[in-house]
Amino acid sequence: MKIIDEFKAFAMKGNVIDMAVGIIIGAAFGKIVSSMVSDIVMPPLGLLIGGVNFTDLKLVMKAAADGNPAVTWNYGNFLQVCFDFLIVAFAIFLLIKGINAARKKEEAKPAAPPAPPEPTAQEKLLAEIRDLLKK
Repeated sequence: MKIIDEFKAFAMKGNVIDMAVGIIIGAAFGKIVSSMVSDIVMPPLGLLIGGVNFTDLKLVMKAAADGNPAVTWNYGNFLQVCFDFLIVAFAIFLLIKGINAARKKEEAKPAAPPAPPEPTAQEKLLAEIRDLLKK
């Protein structure tokens, strides 16, 4: 039972839960970026370079023969994945840059000076004596 309790304590720590949320959001963000690249960015880019679809680019190393499929080197798919990575990395860079800028603005705000501490009973009494002596 001790192992189960230790695992439960580990799994319920804030860092683990935060990490799980980050991974789930990251996976969803990855799908969005992949769709943006394949459905929005690549068609015009392919049109500009002559209608080439990057995922279809391949080098046939051995043609199909005797019922065996062709052996191909799919460098176009690799180029597509690299392009996806660059877009994700750039988007994350912009996100982190924005967060850092917001933090700098918060740090740059001058903190309100702390209120002076309330005088002690002894200090109040001494102030009264001083004021009486002045009169």
